[in-house]
Amino acid sequence: MLALLDINNVMLNIGNYPLSYPEFTGTVCYLLSVWLIARRNMLTWPIGIASVLLYMCLFYQIQLYSDTIEQIYYLGASAYGWWHWRQQDTTSNDGIPVFYGSQRNLVIWVLVTGICSVILGAVMVRIHLWLPQVFTEAASYPFIDALTTVMSLIAMWLMARRHIESWLYWIVVDGFGIWLYSVKQVYFIASLYGVLLILATKGFYDWHSRHN
Repeated sequence: MLALLDINNVMLNIGNYPLSYPEFTGTVCYLLSVWLIARRNMLTWPIGIASVLLYMCLFYQIQLYSDTIEQIYYLGASAYGWWHWRQQDTTSNDGIPVFYGSQRNLVIWVLVTGICSVILGAVMVRIHLWLPQVFTEAASYPFIDALTTVMSLIAMWLMARRHIESWLYWIVVDGFGIWLYSVKQVYFIASLYGVLLILATKGFYDWHSRHN
């Protein structure tokens, strides 16, 4: 089982690109969960949890430490989202109800994003010096990785709370993700983020058109 989580254990080659088991399976689960959440379907949460666990393993092995820590948060947020959505009225065939938050709260979230991204990036610059036994190499692109991490954390929380603005955060994250994972030569995930950008745009449109 542990061998299947090793990114050096190649599942198949796509051209000259070796695709590992955690990258492929995590990506399939992630795409499915995003498609389901755009449709406001409860199954998004358990499938998303499977993706989170696989990506946690992958990101640690390619030294994207902010992304690794991010998956731990996703695990908790997914459990919370699953619970919170189950409390809603699901008798309607139109799916889980969604809504916009206040402009004041959106401004606060943007400020929190900027401040937390700078702090996390500064920590990631030196984390391999503070904890060399755990983080054996310097973090790659620590500030960009930190920004996408913080934005993803906030987007996940907003999504669990059924806020339509969460999709706007995901659109920005997906744009950065295409570039970052291409540079890190994780091309399958970079391609995933291209698909996610399309799904996030559609998800925003769908939630906006159906909000209460």
